[in-house]
This record gives sequence, structure tokens and C-alpha cells, in this order.
Amino acid sequence: MTLVKIGDFYQDYAQDTSDAEDIKKFSVYAQGDEKVGSVDDILVDEQTGRFRYFVVDTGFWVFGKKVLLPVGMGRVDYTDRRVYVSGLTKEQVENLPDFKDLEKVDYDYEEEVRGVYRPMTVTDTVTQPQTYDRNTYNYEQEPSLYNVNDRDAQTLRLYEERLIANKERRKAGEVAIGKRVETETARVAVPVEKERVIIERTTPHDVSPIDAGNADFREGEVIRMDIYEETPDIHKETVVREEVRVRKVADQDTVTAEETLRREELDIDTQGRPIVEK
Repeated sequence: MTLVKIGDFYQDYAQDTSDAEDIKKFSVYAQGDEKVGSVDDILVDEQTGRFRYFVVDTGFWVFGKKVLLPVGMGRVDYTDRRVYVSGLTKEQVENLPDFKDLEKVDYDYEEEVRGVYRPMTVTDTVTQPQTYDRNTYNYEQEPSLYNVNDRDAQTLRLYEERLIANKERRKAGEVAIGKRVETETARVAVPVEKERVIIERTTPHDVSPIDAGNADFREGEVIRMDIYEETPDIHKETVVREEVRVRKVADQDTVTAEETLRREELDIDTQGRPIVEK
């Protein structure tokens, strides 16, 4: 029978407020309503998951000693956040072995612990002292030490699992938009005009003589005519080709998930003809 700490056994509930996490730090009160310490931890049966011991830090009551308290010896009061142990005395706590290392809790150690608490469970009925064997011992042999005490009123909490849906925002990707310069060779054809002079020489058909008085002979007479031509003016200019606007939109989608949820229901097992109010 191996014992482990509650935090190592119920790892899935480390962040939850289960019964085990509630009981931690509860104050422990002994006979005469005297505070003897507080619950420092809980030891669990590794095979069954059942609570077996409260680790009680006695503080200054017994000089900072830590001892084991079988769960059947305590009555848990969730309202006052207390664990009551009827009949426990300071002398008994002093006789308990000090709890320092879980690895040292073996059968002999537990027998030393049980030896202190067993006299507190003796009833008026005279019975032959029971003997126990280390090879066959199990906790069910001593329900007064390890079962929930049913002599006093107890609160039984029923738990259920709920599916909680949360959202978290994470980066899914990144879009980078930049510019680059590309080059190309452009060709353009521009029609141009060039003027040229055409000189035509003709022989008149009418060759009648001209009066000498009308003939005007002048040397050096010149006819001037301006000749023009077009030359291409080709240059580059920069214009806005297009505008690119970047913005984000949020698309909504519905994600569904299925999980198997557990829920505790109350089972009532009665014997005889008791009166039960539900």
C-alpha cells in the first residue's frame, strides 16, 4: 500500500478547488475545543485514490511537529473550515512519530501511528484484541480509522463537470506588402514633318516680245523662303499608376467541440424501514 500526496495523485485538479484543496489549511481542533494545528497536506492511497491521512502541522502546540491523522478520526466542518478530532490529547500527539519524509512511511511507521489512535476507537463492547499482519493488512480492516466518520453530521458534496468555452487571441500569420522597381524598354513612334523646297523651271508658251521699257533687269534679286522641320521631344515623367489600400476585416466562424462530462448523483442505500427525506 503506497501513499502519495494529494497534489501528486490528482494532478488534473491542481488548479481547481476540489474537496482536497478545500481541506488544506483547515484548522484542527482536539479535545476541549483546543486548536492543535492545521492541515498541511493529505495522503492518498495510490491504488484507490481514497484519503488515508491528514498531515497536521501542530505549529507551536508541540514545537512545530508534523503528525499523521487518519481521516476517519476527523470530522470536517466546511463552514468553519475546521477538522475536529474528539478525544485527541496533547500527550497522544507527543507520542506520534514525527512526519518528515513520505518515503519513510512504511507499514511499521503506520503501525506506530495506528497504535496511538486505536485506543480512541475502543467501544463498550469487550472484544478480543485484533492482530494484524503486514502481508495481509488493508485499510478496510479498520473502518473507524480510515472511513468517513458517520457518527456526526457530514456534508457530502456532489460535483459535476461543466464545459467552459473561452477564446484566446493568437497570431495566425502575417502579410507584408511592399514595393519593388521593375524596368522595361518602351518604344514610341512620333511622326515629324520636314519642309523642303521644290524649284520648277518652265518655258512660257507665249514668247511675245516685251517692251524694252517694261523690262526690269536687276542684279542680285533674291527670293527667300523659310524651311522648317519638326524634331521629336521625348522625355520621361512620373505619374501615379494606381493606389493600394490595406485594411483588415474579421470573419466570424463557429467552432463546435464535444466532451464527455461527469456528474455525481446521490445514491441512497437503506436497510430496514428508515425515514428518509430528500
